[in-house]
Amino acid sequence: MAMPVDSVDLFDQGYALDPYPAMAALREHEPVKFDENTGLWLISRYEDVRTILLDPENFLPDNAIDAIGRFSVQTLRVLARVKFDLPQTLANNGSDSHAGYRRIMTKLFNAQAVNASVPMVEKVVAEALDDVEQRLAADGVCDLATTIARDVPFRVMLRLLGLESAIDVDIDTLARWSDASLELFWGRPRGEREVALAHEAAEFYSWLTDLVSKPAPEEGTLLGALAAHRLPDGEPLGVTQKAAVVYFMIIAGQMTTTQMLSTMYRRALREPGLWQRFAAEPATVEPWTEEVLRRDPPITTWRRVTGRPMTLSGVDLPAGAPLLLMLSSTGSDTEVFENPEQICPHRANVRKHLSFGIGRHRCSGAELARMEADVVMRIPSLSAPPPRGRGGRCSPPPPPPGCGGGGAAPAAPAARRPAGPRQSAGWRSKRVAMPRPPAAPSVARP
Repeated sequence: MAMPVDSVDLFDQGYALDPYPAMAALREHEPVKFDENTGLWLISRYEDVRTILLDPENFLPDNAIDAIGRFSVQTLRVLARVKFDLPQTLANNGSDSHAGYRRIMTKLFNAQAVNASVPMVEKVVAEALDDVEQRLAADGVCDLATTIARDVPFRVMLRLLGLESAIDVDIDTLARWSDASLELFWGRPRGEREVALAHEAAEFYSWLTDLVSKPAPEEGTLLGALAAHRLPDGEPLGVTQKAAVVYFMIIAGQMTTTQMLSTMYRRALREPGLWQRFAAEPATVEPWTEEVLRRDPPITTWRRVTGRPMTLSGVDLPAGAPLLLMLSSTGSDTEVFENPEQICPHRANVRKHLSFGIGRHRCSGAELARMEADVVMRIPSLSAPPPRGRGGRCSPPPPPPGCGGGGAAPAAPAARRPAGPRQSAGWRSKRVAMPRPPAAPSVARP
């Protein structure tokens, strides 16, 4: 029996844990649906979302990172004290200044820069594994979501952007600030929780404005590029514009990769032998990661607003209609992907998904994220903990033949970790905790 579309609640824990039935019902019965709970139009079909992303003139990005709910007066006062402001720069910019900001990101994340950074990423992974080893020695258990999946993207991002030597806070602090900002602006906190998160976000923003105000940033870094950049009218960037770019890059550039890796860890550890096969046959990693990106994108939704009256799937939308593009639904659209519930790495259209967006605002760090996944998923022989206190590994039934990474390979005899590019050193085989599922997705991510 099909799920009634009227029962869809984007903030419900059941939806967060298993959104697929609701998304399937929306695609089939009401692909363009007004959601009274959020005031957003839910767009769930692949072709509609693709059309919107490829038409920035009629579907504007202006609301892309707007807060979902209304804040209390106390929260607004906390943010006002630091003059919190996120002007149009990258994701929310439909003006003629967007191309210039985009060129900064393209220069930092182009194919040549990503390829040149592979040894650096491998070194960062090896460093993160040292931390994992220490935690295993102390506790016998280590959560990959709060070590490798979190720390590797942070360190890679900071080094690639040239921010590592410029910052004076640790990764734990940056992660806390990022988490707080995500929950405050794109979640649904209430009361004292909302105010507490506002204090964290304000502290983050105040730190950012100090960071971008420092004199003589190095050339070849993000701060140097922002200092040298000129707007279409020839004016240099102000403090709020620089802070907005760095704010967006730290959160979107890192947290989304963390969620991507956490999801991939969870899936890989649930399929016996798969991770060992990744280590033995590195070429199997890339198509598998594309399939996980399709089925479980790290950014579940995105937003646009209609610039004029438009029609989608037979539904008339007024000008100014706020749209929620359900990226996680598009990857399961049966009109585009056959048997979408199966992870089939050798699909003919394996890269057709919209998880990184498409068009003018496509994720500039897409290839960096792919490369990080390729390096990180080649760590061999990590085993999942026994479910619910029972003995044995987490061993769900294997996927259908030809899917799920090409079938399970025999388990590797001992866990080993890379000590450098294409090398390995002994690593004791202890249990690594199954990563926590990514935080219940809010209506939109930055």
